Amino acid sequence: MSSAGVVLVGADGCKAGWIAVRREPGSTPRNPGSIPRNPGLTPRSPGSAPSLEIFASFAALLATTPDDAIVAVDMPIGLPELSSKGGRGPEALVRPLLGARQSSVFSIPSRAALYADTDDFTTIEAWYAAHRRASEVARATSDPPRGVSIQAFGIFSKIREIDALLIARPDLRGRIFESHPEVAFCRLNGDRAMQLPKKIKGSVNPAGMAERKALLCRHGYDIGFLDQPPPRGAAADDFLDAAVMMLIAGRIASGVARPFPNPPLVDGFGIPVAIWA
Repeated sequence: MSSAGVVLVGADGCKAGWIAVRREPGSTPRNPGSIPRNPGLTPRSPGSAPSLEIFASFAALLATTPDDAIVAVDMPIGLPELSSKGGRGPEALVRPLLGARQSSVFSIPSRAALYADTDDFTTIEAWYAAHRRASEVARATSDPPRGVSIQAFGIFSKIREIDALLIARPDLRGRIFESHPEVAFCRLNGDRAMQLPKKIKGSVNPAGMAERKALLCRHGYDIGFLDQPPPRGAAADDFLDAAVMMLIAGRIASGVARPFPNPPLVDGFGIPVAIWA
């Protein structure tokens, strides 16, 4: 499949829901995910610039895309029944690529842990109680027993959104692909991990953001697009993560992307399990 005539979407979860960078056929970047012949130049092509939008739900995001659109998302897809040391499989394969950035890849707990508590939380006490319940289930369904990190628990509801869609609609399994920003940046950088962290102690690191913006520009983005303030409800790093996801969507559409593992695994519902980049 060629990416030239396909809508490409890169998505990441954010406070407001989902942030998405979308490229219509014929718009820039011309060859998302390709390595320019002259890495100091930004390739240009006629057509509109990529667009940026916030969606309250992943279903709402999908509703705006044609049936043949390719979506790459920074969110785990395919859940294990038993969580093993190192994760589902993809995590253990990509961590060695990332050097100092490998801590950004965390292991995914079992499907039972993900669905242990699906209530909407109105108080912080209820949120922490739900985290404890999920950790109890996770320890009972992992070998060796392991609880759930606060970071992982914070995105459980978003993982469930995609999981429910892919269970209900098998046709989406060839359109929605899991990726990971740091793995994506590494692959786009000639398999060299980013040197600088994107965040330090929870705050955005300007130098790390600049390093990633420079790489995105080498792959076709305009710095003016990347320098715009993120929409309300999304952080600056969410924006860059969605932007690099769009490049991975282009690599998938054009057959350049590689799944980790290759071929992908499948979970108990037949959903493919792989990190694409």
